[in-house]
Amino acid sequence: MTDASRAALRRTELSTTGSLAAIFALRMFGLFMILPVFAVYGERLDGATPLLIGTAIGAYGLMQAMLQIPFGMLSDRFGRRPLLLAGLLLFVAGGAVAALSDTIHGVILGRALQGAGAIASVIMALIGDVVSERHRTRAMALIGMSVGASFILALILGPLLAHWLGLSGLFWLTVVLGALAMGVAFGVPSPQVRAAEPLPAGQRFRRVLGDPNLRRLDLGIMVLHLTMTASFVVLPQILKQRLGLDLQQHSLLYLAVLVTSFLAMVPLIITAERRGAMPVKRLAVSLLIVAEVLLALAGGALWHCVLALFVYFMAFNLLEALLPSLVGRAAPAGTRGTAMGVYSTSQFLGVFIGGQLGGALYQWVGAEAVFLGCALMAVVWLAYLWRMRELPKLDNRVIHLAGHQDWGDTAARLRGVPGVLEAVVVAEQSLALLKVDNQLLDEDALATLAGEVEARS
Repeated sequence: MTDASRAALRRTELSTTGSLAAIFALRMFGLFMILPVFAVYGERLDGATPLLIGTAIGAYGLMQAMLQIPFGMLSDRFGRRPLLLAGLLLFVAGGAVAALSDTIHGVILGRALQGAGAIASVIMALIGDVVSERHRTRAMALIGMSVGASFILALILGPLLAHWLGLSGLFWLTVVLGALAMGVAFGVPSPQVRAAEPLPAGQRFRRVLGDPNLRRLDLGIMVLHLTMTASFVVLPQILKQRLGLDLQQHSLLYLAVLVTSFLAMVPLIITAERRGAMPVKRLAVSLLIVAEVLLALAGGALWHCVLALFVYFMAFNLLEALLPSLVGRAAPAGTRGTAMGVYSTSQFLGVFIGGQLGGALYQWVGAEAVFLGCALMAVVWLAYLWRMRELPKLDNRVIHLAGHQDWGDTAARLRGVPGVLEAVVVAEQSLALLKVDNQLLDEDALATLAGEVEARS
């Protein structure tokens, strides 16, 4: 490849990643900005109860959990861009339905329609199509940053926008944001869909679902988003009724705790990089438990609530940063995409369960029960997590093999190379999928073996 070709490829990768990050951010900002205000405004809707308010908050999560994998599979058949546009059209339609509704059931339908546009899997697949392996990690990080930024801005701006626009106006704003995202989507590349993954789908799912480390991480992201959604079923009401804060003051409170908790999180991220992620992750889950207990005990004390939110957001943001990278490390060779799909499904399932659980406990027991229930779920997570060992920083390699050889012997010889932790041979495509520890890998031995294997056939 010439220098000009490489430069053109990098420009395509950068522009595509930026466009997909913008689509993600516009869509998620529209979803997230409802979160800090719906518990207050939703009670004004006809037929509203705490349980149905929780259902409305979490309805999009159920649809996302159900449709992530089907959307990804349909994009393999019909192309990425058509599925992106279809998903965003559903998001726009759902926003319009919710905006025109004056009943809680209409809003639930609108939120479910918004969630039915499950385009996260399509975006991740498109990155895999267009962005080279060398730059893919950075592209995924940019996508993650766009989601995190939209979450923070939504918590800060959502109450202010709701004060100016009302609940219906917020949903109309999601329609505008979805339309803008559709405009961006028209400009993304529509490449020829790549061949299927080397491993058959059934085998990939069995390996992902059978891996104990991945199960721990999937449970973790589900519990994390369960606690967030359940807590926000109650939190806006507490800030309004017990502390006497109007919605504009909610924005200032979220701004203060989010900025300070982010600054407090940075040293822990550095520690996780240098000394290992597992001790920091256990600490973060412990902080999550402490924060939920503090919220349950806060009563009408403003400083107590601020402290609890500071601890909560420090733990939440820390876990949001750590968990995806751990999934990448834990995924068996040749299954990273499937592992991320199951992980995303678990995340959105947590959103739905959290809305239901938070609404039910709030309606039938009380606000404190919601926070204590979240703390109990986090305790279960911590107990399940406790025996998980530190995951090494691994890399995935693909070696092209020549045909007509003893595949079992080839896999065994590859596994015998120092630093190769896992080797899966896909005979139909003459590939070997390796998971390697770069610090321990004997590159010379691997190169020699690859040459011998090719020469033998």
